[in-house]
This record gives sequence, C-alpha cells and structure tokens, in this order.
Amino acid sequence: MESGGGRRRVVVVGGGIGGSLLAKTIQFNADLTLIDPKEYLELTWASLRNMVEPSFADRSVINHRDYLTNGRIVTSAAINITDTEVLTADGCHIVYDYLVIATGHTDPVPVTKVERLHQYEEENKKIQSAQSVLIVGGGPSGVELAGEIATDFPGKKVTLVHKGPRLLEFIGTKASDKSLGWLRSKKVEVKLEQAIDLNSTSDENRVYRTSTGESIEADCRFLCVAKPLATAWLGETILKTNLDKNGRLMVDEHLRVKGRSNIFAIGDITDIPELKQGYIAHKHALVVCKNLNLLMSGGKESKMTKYKPGSAIAMVSLGRKEAVAQFPFTTLSGRVPGLLKSRDLFVGRTRKQMGLQP
Repeated sequence: MESGGGRRRVVVVGGGIGGSLLAKTIQFNADLTLIDPKEYLELTWASLRNMVEPSFADRSVINHRDYLTNGRIVTSAAINITDTEVLTADGCHIVYDYLVIATGHTDPVPVTKVERLHQYEEENKKIQSAQSVLIVGGGPSGVELAGEIATDFPGKKVTLVHKGPRLLEFIGTKASDKSLGWLRSKKVEVKLEQAIDLNSTSDENRVYRTSTGESIEADCRFLCVAKPLATAWLGETILKTNLDKNGRLMVDEHLRVKGRSNIFAIGDITDIPELKQGYIAHKHALVVCKNLNLLMSGGKESKMTKYKPGSAIAMVSLGRKEAVAQFPFTTLSGRVPGLLKSRDLFVGRTRKQMGLQP
C-alpha cells in the first residue's frame, strides 16, 4: 500500500471545477494523480464571454500544471475501474487507495489550451462576420450567449429557439420572465415551444426550419443544449449498480459512492437533488477533501464531514452589466446581480481559489 513516502494514493478522475479544486487542495497530503482527457481546467461558465471576447479565455482556461505542482497528471480518458486501479484509454493502470470521480458532462474539447483558445477565436470570427445568428436552446448557456452577442454586437439579428414553454426552466418562472423581457428589450427574437431540425439544412442555404414550419435565416448557429452526463463509461465497471436511472452516481451524506468505503463522487454526476452548478461542485470538493484527510490520517469514520445541500441560488448573466439572480426568497434582475456575476463571471475569484493571480 505504501508509496510516495508512505502517503496514500489518491486518484481523481475528471479535471473540471470540482476535481481540479480537490486535486489542488489535497496535493501535498497524498500521492496524487489527476486523470483528465484535456491538459487544462476550463471555467465553463465563462465560455460564452470567451466567444465574444477571446482574450477573456486566457484567464478562464487554466493549465492543470499551473495549480498542480505536486501531483501526476495523466492526459487521457478513464475507461474502467477495478477495486484497486483505474484504467485509461492510453493503457495506463493507475493504482489507488482512494478514488474520486468528478467527470461532469461529456464535452468533446481539444486537448491543449492553445487549441482551445484557437477555437474561441474561430467562434468569434464566425460571430463577427455574421449578420444573423441562431441560438438553439434556452437554458443558461443559450440565454447568456444571446445576451453577450446582443450587448457586444447590437447590430446583429439574434434569434433564440427553445423547445420548452419558458426560458431557464431549471429556475423559477420569475427569473424566466425577467430574462425573456430583457432579451426582447435587446431585440433578440425568442421563439418558445419550437424545435429546430438541424439535419434539414446545409451550411450553404442557411435557412433553418422550426417544428411549427417557420423558416429562420441565419449566417451561423450555436447549439446550446444540455450535454450528456459523463458516466456512460461506468456502466461496465464495478460501479455499474451504483448508477441511478438518470445515470447519476448514488452517494451517501459524506459524498461516498453508496456501499463503497474508499470511492467518492462529486459535482454534476452525483444524485443529490440540487441545481448542478460550479459553486456546488466547489462545495462538494471541499467536503471530500476533509473526509479524505481524516481517513488518510487514520481518523474515525464517525467523524466524517456531512454534505448539506443548500438553497437554490442561480445567476444568469445578461450581457456585460446585468444579470438575473434567483435567491431562496427573492428574484432580482438588473445591475445589482450584474455586479456580482456579469462583470468578471467569478473568474478572478476562482483563479484566486486555485492559488493563481486573479
């Protein structure tokens, strides 16, 4: 069991916001390996600003090596787990004493930061050269992208099509109504309860048909629909019986996978009934960090920290200066929540948490 000067081997699978913060926090207390198919942590909630302002991406795309000075980084996807090791797509067998699964959602992105920044520059050129933009999906990313484009490029025709009856269905109707009003005030055309058949068009003719038979002309389109959970790979592993019907990992109050004493799960892939957001993945990471430190130092399991889901707080940016925010007892929109989120999208604060210059 002993390795790395007698320290326990901790393997973290997934370098999103939860897995990265956990790896950073525990790196000097464990013999740590981070497994991630890409070489960087991306603050995904900033990605829509990156499309209208590519230079912003230089701060919100962070190489794992910048904050992880004392651990191994394996740039590959995990494909299997046994009771003692994790197997990766490139053939590595990585032994663990403790395992944390933090794979979030599947999002096929480039491996290196340089390629990712290049991708944002390409998206930006697409927006710059388009007269009309179609956004498919009225969740937080669709609404925020529409807001960013309408604010930075007020001359462009922006159409947002959403198949649901209201925008931002994951939060209350008040926040939905405020967002809809704000987008319409910025001349964004919002079409609800309609779907787009993306196969019905070629990039040349640039006309998209909706499920109600309307035609929308657009020079470019962005797909802002929910990404699938990154847990399909677990279906063939020792954890296959630990997935619920939605593909989420069932965890106990300490964020351990149920029935397992040394495997934890954090972030979007857990079955905790709460909004799946970055700041919640942060909270999960800090709870698991405490629990790992306790277990690795031989502490009693009865002393483990419990995770308590908080009240739903959600913030959606509307352009540069405004936002809509839902708190447990009130929904605000405009400049005040905008000061909290829209100006910097929490990027400086998160960089600081990762031990970097804001």
